[in-house]
Amino acid sequence: MKQDFSQLRLDKVTRRFAAAGAQSIAALDNMTLTVERGEFIALLGPSGCGKSTALNCIAGLLALSDGSICLDEERIDILPPEKRGFGMVFQNYALFPHMTVRRNIGFGLLMRGESSADIERKVEAVVRLVQLQGHEDKLPGQLSGGQQQRVAIARAIVIEPPLVLMDEPLSNLDAKLRLEMRAEIRRIHRELGRTTIYVTHDQDEALSLADRIVVIKDGRVQQIAPPAEIYGQPANLDVARFMGYRNVLSLDVASQADGRAQLSSPGLRLQGMIKQPLGAKAAAAIRPEELIVGDGPNAIDGKIENVEYSGRDSLLDVITPAGIRLHVRSVVHPAVGAQVRLSVPPERVLVYPAESNQ
Repeated sequence: MKQDFSQLRLDKVTRRFAAAGAQSIAALDNMTLTVERGEFIALLGPSGCGKSTALNCIAGLLALSDGSICLDEERIDILPPEKRGFGMVFQNYALFPHMTVRRNIGFGLLMRGESSADIERKVEAVVRLVQLQGHEDKLPGQLSGGQQQRVAIARAIVIEPPLVLMDEPLSNLDAKLRLEMRAEIRRIHRELGRTTIYVTHDQDEALSLADRIVVIKDGRVQQIAPPAEIYGQPANLDVARFMGYRNVLSLDVASQADGRAQLSSPGLRLQGMIKQPLGAKAAAAIRPEELIVGDGPNAIDGKIENVEYSGRDSLLDVITPAGIRLHVRSVVHPAVGAQVRLSVPPERVLVYPAESNQ
């Protein structure tokens, strides 16, 4: 497989599996995606959404039910995994326990028949890149989780693959190590410029690492966009919910013009930004951190029902007179039972069709 390519293209890639007593179910349904050389793409979604299925189809570990995968003009979905030449980093590291770090990293080069001198040179270079100097002769069992993951990354990139595939590589690490390894993956990608497709269910990982994020739900792509757009302008209500818009309010559409909607329900009036064509009812999505304790636009009165103290801020549960529960993240720490007024800028209220209309 050539090392230099311009695009990886997935065209209507579908993967079905048989369900007992029923017709086949699509774990991945008509996924179309173009990845440019050097891009870092995150496949993001909840467990069971189809993101790992997509990665395994690209790797050749799962056959397609329909569609095609091409590197430039060369179709690769008809090739076995070993002919594709991709580097893969697994969730469980998949290191050989009886081999030293040096031998684990060089195993792929050995299988390709490279000379001992070339293997030694390439392994030494990648050991420096992943900062494992001094650990070359240790066994995996003598390493920390973070060090083992560095070995797995080194083994994937030492073969100089056209594409690096990472399947939830940080999920087995503790919170501190996840942050450290996230920074390391970003650094290694920046230094190598190697095209990477990274599977995760962690929004923070995807936002911090990727050039573009592919949000997947129930086997279907919901949105493909840069991190800032995914975070601030979710394409639909499913993406909004997954990206942290915990407050989703069902309201009547009073009027709409110039991309804004006036919404109402008993005891509540809001103005927000229209994200999709609306009918008579709409769903307004608001992040907890966008609701401000204090006077301002889109004023909402309520009573504090619960306070979860988090240090610099608190997560508040506020109940309106109409019984609507709002989640608010605020640096203000009111007491339970206190009456408060909330506000939110109209630009931070995203308006989608009511869920029954989607």
